[in-house]
Parts: sequence; structure tokens; C-alpha cells
Amino acid sequence: MKPFGYVRATDVDTAIAAVAADPTARFLGGGTNLVDLMKLGVERPGLLVDVSRLPLTGVEQVADGGLRIGAGVRNSDLAAHPLVRARYPALSQALLAGASGQLRNAATTGGNLLQRTRCPYFQDVSKPCNKRHPGSGCPARTGAHRDLAVIGHSAHCVATHPSDLAVALAALDARVVLRGPDGERGVALTDFHRLPADLPERDTVIGHGELLTSVELPPPVPGRSAYRKARDRASYAFALASVAAALDAEGGVVRTVRLAFGGLAHKPWRARIAEAALVGGPATDEAFRRAADAELATARPLRDNGFKVPLARNLAAALLGELAGADAPTPQDGAGQVRRQP
Repeated sequence: MKPFGYVRATDVDTAIAAVAADPTARFLGGGTNLVDLMKLGVERPGLLVDVSRLPLTGVEQVADGGLRIGAGVRNSDLAAHPLVRARYPALSQALLAGASGQLRNAATTGGNLLQRTRCPYFQDVSKPCNKRHPGSGCPARTGAHRDLAVIGHSAHCVATHPSDLAVALAALDARVVLRGPDGERGVALTDFHRLPADLPERDTVIGHGELLTSVELPPPVPGRSAYRKARDRASYAFALASVAAALDAEGGVVRTVRLAFGGLAHKPWRARIAEAALVGGPATDEAFRRAADAELATARPLRDNGFKVPLARNLAAALLGELAGADAPTPQDGAGQVRRQP
């Protein structure tokens, strides 16, 4: 591991100034992703600015009935928070599906959203990777890409974003608050992460020296929300495909719906086409499948990952069907899967 400097920040402005002044500096929160990448030689910061002790650990209800979540809130604390469990169950379920208890106790809200891809070529410094070295190529396109993107990818990158939390936040219309040398700004979660296009090295719109300070959720919409994830094994693993949904259906008709996919793209994929197709229509399995198919019509699977398209469609239809038909809130289990009330 490359030697690096270390500073423990005492306040937000000092932390921002320290990183902004050094192009090799990085913020350090829980370190569950950054430190691993440093060990692999993928990340080589010259300075770590520790923000883990800054006062960014609150979860509070705001005046309009929404929720403000500090970027330093641990994943375990957020998943267990009474307001989150009661009003945003999809968020709690996504967090519980995302990692083991040990990792949830260390990982933070901000760090989870900023984690880098788990593409094996990105993590292997002996291989070319446009995300690490722009212009070097994307061997995943013809190599091992079973777990990688089927929609929104480019000739330069087919990586997927690994966060479960981000998918739930995308479906819930969350926004992130960034603070940097030029002040504070808010960005919709759906606009925060980028598709690769011809700049795959840029995962998000965050600028150097900007610190993600909080995530804001609007008041919960009527109806119910939930998260479902498909993975290769029952223990913790990244999603092959996942779905977060919030649905309000009355009299067999969809009144409002919010839907986002994970595991399919370089960012959480908000399913606007599917939502538009569903609102005002019947809350039936056939309608849910047609809407998901319309959303996924632009998918461009590679040689070995075409199975993700029907997998995502079936996940979406099953989850929406449960939300439409359930007559009691659906609890989450340890795998983050939705199960019916007995």
C-alpha cells in the first residue's frame, strides 16, 4: 500500500478545505470500500481526511414530514431506525440485504452511495480498465461480464453500481446534499450517479472537495414500499438484479407507483417508462410485466448476461403484485426479501 498522510477533521469546513487543497486527498468515513481498494492498489490517495467523527450522524424528521439522514449514519442504525422501518420499509430492507452485520456496523450512508464498482477488471490492477485508466479498454465486454450491465452501458464500461441502498433511495425520490468550497447544493439521487458514456472514470457528479453531508427523503407516498433482490447465494452477495418499489393501488387501479432497478446499470435505474405505463391502469400481473418489458426494451445484454432482463422483469412483477395484493405491511427478513404475512 502506498504511504499516505492522515488528518482527523474536527469540522465540516476544515475537512472540505483539506481535500480541496490536495488533488490526491480523499474523505474517509467507514472505510469499508476505500481501504479495500487501497490494499488492492486501485486507490492511491496521498492524504486521508477522516470525517467519521463529524456531526453528520443524525436522522431527523423535517417540517414537511420527510426525513433528513446524515451522511455519517451507520447502515445498521439507519436500517433499525423506527421512522425508517415504519415509513420507508424499502430502505430498511435494502440495507439489511446489502451486507453482513459487521459491515453494516461500519459502513455509512454517504460511503455506501459513493462506493466504487465491484467489476473484477476494475479491482485487478494487472488488467486494463477505462475506469482506472481512461483509454486503456474494457476487457469485461468480451471477458467475464455475467454480473455486469445490460442497460445504459457504453463501449467504454459495462460495470454496475453495487449499492442496494441507492436503489431504494432512487425509488423514494431522495436527494443528496453536497457541500464544497463553493457552498452547498442539492442533487436528485437519480441524477447523482452517472452512466458511463465516454467518461467511465466519473461515477457521480460530485466534485473534488465536495462532501456528501446528508440525504433527504420526501414525505412517504400513500401505499406501501418494499425491496427485493436476486443473488447467487443466500448469504450476502451483490445483486444480479434488484427492485425497489412504492405502490398505491385502490380498487384494482394503480394510483401512484415508483420503481427502480439495481444490478442492471452503472447507476440505480429509475423506471420512468414503466411508471408512466402503470399509472391509471390495472394493478395486475399482466400489466406489471408489460410495463417492466417496456422499461427494459432498450436493454443491450452481452454474451453471458441476457438472463438479467427476464430476471428483472419477474422480480418487478412479483414485488408489485405483492404490494398491490397485500392487506398488511410486508416485513423484511434477514435476506432483505419480502414475504407475505401469514
